[in-house]
Amino acid sequence: MEWHSISNAECTKKLMSDSEKGLSKVQAGHRLKQYGKNELAQPPRKSLLLRFLEQFKDFMVLILLIAAAISFMTSYLQQDTDYIGAIIILLIVNVNAVIGVVQESRAEKALSALQNLAAPHAQVIRGGQTVKIPAKELVPGDLALLETGDMVPADIRLINATELSVQESALTGESRAVQKNALAHCEPETPLGDRRNMCYSSTVVTAGHGCGIVVETGMHTEVGHIAHLLTVQKTPQTPLQKKLEQTGKILGVGALLLCAIIFLMGLVQGMPPLDMFLTAVSLAVAAIPEGLPAVVTIVLASGMKRMADRHAIVRHMMAVETLGSASVICSDKTGTLTQNHMTVVDMRDTSGRLGAHSQRERRLLDCAALCTNCTMDGSHVFGEATEVALCEAAQNKDTLDREFPRVREIPFTSSRKRMTVVVRLPGGHFRVITKGAPDVLEPMCRGGCAARQNHEMASRALRVLAVGCKEINTLDGMDENRLESGLEFLGLIGMEDPPRPEVKQAVALCRQAGIRPVMITGDHADTAAAVARTLGILTDGKVVSGPELDAMPQEKLTADIYNYSVFARVSPEHKVRIVQAFQNRGEVVAMTGDGVNDAPALKAADIGCAMGLSGTDVAKGAADMILADDNFATIVEAVREGRGIYSNIRRTIHFLLSCNIGELLSVFVSFLLRLPLPLAAIQLLWVNLVTDSFPALALGVEPIDCDVMKQKPIRRGSSIFSHGLGWSICVEGCLIGALSLLAYTIGRIFFDVNPANPIIGRTMSFAVLSLSQLAHAFNMRSDTHSLFEHGRSQNRKLVEATIGCGALMIAVAAVPALTVVFKTAVLNPMQWLITAALSLVPIVVIELEKALFRGKVQQTKTKPLPAQTDKAGKLEHT
Repeated sequence: MEWHSISNAECTKKLMSDSEKGLSKVQAGHRLKQYGKNELAQPPRKSLLLRFLEQFKDFMVLILLIAAAISFMTSYLQQDTDYIGAIIILLIVNVNAVIGVVQESRAEKALSALQNLAAPHAQVIRGGQTVKIPAKELVPGDLALLETGDMVPADIRLINATELSVQESALTGESRAVQKNALAHCEPETPLGDRRNMCYSSTVVTAGHGCGIVVETGMHTEVGHIAHLLTVQKTPQTPLQKKLEQTGKILGVGALLLCAIIFLMGLVQGMPPLDMFLTAVSLAVAAIPEGLPAVVTIVLASGMKRMADRHAIVRHMMAVETLGSASVICSDKTGTLTQNHMTVVDMRDTSGRLGAHSQRERRLLDCAALCTNCTMDGSHVFGEATEVALCEAAQNKDTLDREFPRVREIPFTSSRKRMTVVVRLPGGHFRVITKGAPDVLEPMCRGGCAARQNHEMASRALRVLAVGCKEINTLDGMDENRLESGLEFLGLIGMEDPPRPEVKQAVALCRQAGIRPVMITGDHADTAAAVARTLGILTDGKVVSGPELDAMPQEKLTADIYNYSVFARVSPEHKVRIVQAFQNRGEVVAMTGDGVNDAPALKAADIGCAMGLSGTDVAKGAADMILADDNFATIVEAVREGRGIYSNIRRTIHFLLSCNIGELLSVFVSFLLRLPLPLAAIQLLWVNLVTDSFPALALGVEPIDCDVMKQKPIRRGSSIFSHGLGWSICVEGCLIGALSLLAYTIGRIFFDVNPANPIIGRTMSFAVLSLSQLAHAFNMRSDTHSLFEHGRSQNRKLVEATIGCGALMIAVAAVPALTVVFKTAVLNPMQWLITAALSLVPIVVIELEKALFRGKVQQTKTKPLPAQTDKAGKLEHT
């Protein structure tokens, strides 16, 4: 029902209520049963066990569980009691599941915060008597009373309002308190923030008083509608989740194909089927990097800690990386881009801008502060936002009130659009001070109100007040018209909710990083456009309003979305539509905000960023990340951190998969050549869980590249193996496998006494495989920069991991007690020398490749650019 579009009398009639006596207690009781309690519905909560089991739906986790089951089965069939591999895999997936459970349930927290917003009690008239009842017992048709400081307990159609102002910024995004008018007529399509005859649940009365008919309660209120959006709006998968799922599918399918190929080849060669099945399964299990889920989890967790140190608190772990992929940042204006605090920014009279600390400026501010109803508590000013700005600019409200006591007031009303006070001067005379809209004071002031100056200030979307005064000897016979005529024009005061000082630079950095900043606000179009131009958000395109969005189909919005940078007078549903329009065009969308009205869009976005200081609990509950210092620039640092984390995860996948291919290749080729296997099962497990995992963890904390914010965002849908990564993994894996096989061949032919049991060849192959991977880890630090380049930041963790894993590897092949466990032999100096030389080959090869790449880049830079003709026919270089 469009309650704002009908008269209050018609509203009362439709709800079968009484505008003077309200409902009777019997009527209220019946309606409470009919409509239910005035509270938000709670969705059914999933049990802890169900949440835990849901963590195992990820494809990569399912592959690991299958690998663990097959490992158990093969150990059982071979009558081998070594189940350590399967146990470690199960431990990894269970730890990941526990972490996932801890990070869940954003919607429940958001709804809980919404319930805490609800007013605990409400004053109503029932049966002609004023009573105070719990807010949850309100029903449609109740006659509710509103006073200054009250939180509105339900959606209310006003019957009368006296100087009633309501702060609706948490619901609409507009920073100014809204003056209400019970007699205002609103069209059905009037935006939420312009419905002057309505008060909405969970907003706050800042001035005046009024009463009205309760028209909606519980989930049918505007806040209830937002709660419903939170329950039905699904949180999208993060880009990293999609890419890891894709990686898991590739590995799973690859492992199955490998199983089938080896099994069939063995049968063709006449080998026993059971032996071939066990061999194929062992290789397939070895193909899966068991440490990958744990490495990714630890990398993301360490990223969360670093971001918390920079005032960005991440609630949803996968969101750490998502920020690095963000290509659009949709930001609320009030409280996010601006300070949510009205401030005096300009003062003028007929001659132009007033000089700072001049006598004329002082007089203007003193009179403006006297003509307010603010109160002081120490250095804090309390009152209506516009009047607070005037008193803060004057800085002496309490002193002025003592020196010039007020003797009369004609209050501000929406029809008068001005306020007048009379104060007593020390000599016994009186001063009349009037402030209000410049067009209203224009005929009251001698010489007008500097219309040209007013036009210039209004064109900047400032809120402009004019101030005039005069002195009189007596109040006798002074009615309203005589008091407010013949005033001396003191000047114009321009106010705005100013942008945060650091935001302009943050917006510029976003553009440099290829990120599109977009403003989405409930404020007026002119104000939004002025702020957006100041910050560099609106450089081209147009401002779109809420009514225009209502008339625009979602398909057209999606098609034209790149034409718009600012959206004004929007509702919560509009914000979700805008986010989805960008997502439908392949963008990764971050949404920042602080109000209740931002919560659905925060949840719908790929990553929601709430303000920690000024943000509502609802926004924080729906967000993935909270900016603890309310600093928009913090999101830019978070994007930089996210990009670094994605690069590091990509490095770890590159490293782990290239190493696993090396392991597989050495075993697979030996099998094809019908040679004894170059690696024992325990040696493969050692490589996977020690010399693979620890360097991979160290690569996960690699320092962020200095030019990471000069790169374009990673497009949604792009593979984690894009930009040649898949090819590099295959080539480097073949190199490591070939080196391992070469070491095996040298050891077996030249050093083993019994080639049928090549223990020295197997040991050298094992050592080269492990040590070459440690050397290869240093190649992963950069795709282009040399390891020996000066000025490169160091990764101490990688050095420590390499030293530790290298020492362990040497111990496995040098300590007699360990050689028995790992089925190795003690190598002599010559064998160690060959092993060391082969292990360093990956560094030599990759350094040569990087040098060739840098040479090609340098040639491209020095090559003259081809000239082409522009539209005007002039030659220019592209």
